[in-house]
Amino acid sequence: MSRPPGPLASALAADPLARTLGFELLEVEPGRCRAALTLDDRHLNFQGNPHGGVLFALADYAFSGACNAHGEAAVALSVTINFVSVVQPGARLVAEAAVVRQGRRAGFYQLSVIDDDGALVAVAQAVAHRPTRQEPRRT
Repeated sequence: MSRPPGPLASALAADPLARTLGFELLEVEPGRCRAALTLDDRHLNFQGNPHGGVLFALADYAFSGACNAHGEAAVALSVTINFVSVVQPGARLVAEAAVVRQGRRAGFYQLSVIDDDGALVAVAQAVAHRPTRQEPRRT
């Protein structure tokens, strides 16, 4: 699948951490984003397993695409992740983030990371916040 066009897709593709870690943007649309990563030696921890921080970063990357694709800037308020299974180096992972409910300023998202066999690797819940510009107070 090719990277989707548009300014958000370009910004996500240019993300310095995503580029450093080798993330691939698969799909982004309002409320939904998919991204992939093929695990290599730079993604491993001292035990030789994929580092939990890399899995979190991939899920968070998909979350950032999903919550910012609505057209308004959004930031993470909280993310809780659970690691379900260990994957082997060389596996291709796909993270997906999908909106569960979107309010005026808060959005609730479900995130998942699966391996190339379709096995669940991690699940996460996230809350996005859309800050609003405030006029300076006049005294």
